[in-house]
Amino acid sequence: MDIFAFNPDTDLEFSRTIAASPATVWRCMTDAELLAQWFCPKPWQVKNAVIEPRPGGAFHTPMYGPDGEVMDEGAGCILIADEARVLAFTDAMTPGFHPKGSAFMTGVYMLEPTEAGTKLTARALHADQAAQKQHEDMGFFGGWGTAIDQLGALAETL
Repeated sequence: MDIFAFNPDTDLEFSRTIAASPATVWRCMTDAELLAQWFCPKPWQVKNAVIEPRPGGAFHTPMYGPDGEVMDEGAGCILIADEARVLAFTDAMTPGFHPKGSAFMTGVYMLEPTEAGTKLTARALHADQAAQKQHEDMGFFGGWGTAIDQLGALAETL
């Protein structure tokens, strides 16, 4: 059973193949300095990222726009950190699994080895169709797609 079963009514998903091993892709996803290089589409930047790749660990990626915009909802929580296989995080909880007052999504990155490198499937799980549509309208496919392309370019250099 897929614990992150895709629900087309509430979830968003896409896949990319990256010409790097799952271990290298994992390193890019779990090393804060590497993650800051790809996690948001340029010219936006991640600064002072904190990622503790263990269940209950922090997942904090403050993003800064070119015109002074700031997106920082505080630290989220790692749900699953299965090395080189699955990284799942949520903004519904703070580190240590402490509930927050609100939530937007759970993010899941699934890695699968292939002859070409790594198939990365990115999934955003939402509570309802309104949140799914909001995320899609915010540019999920373009934004997350660009970020994953940046991840691939970085991983291929390591």
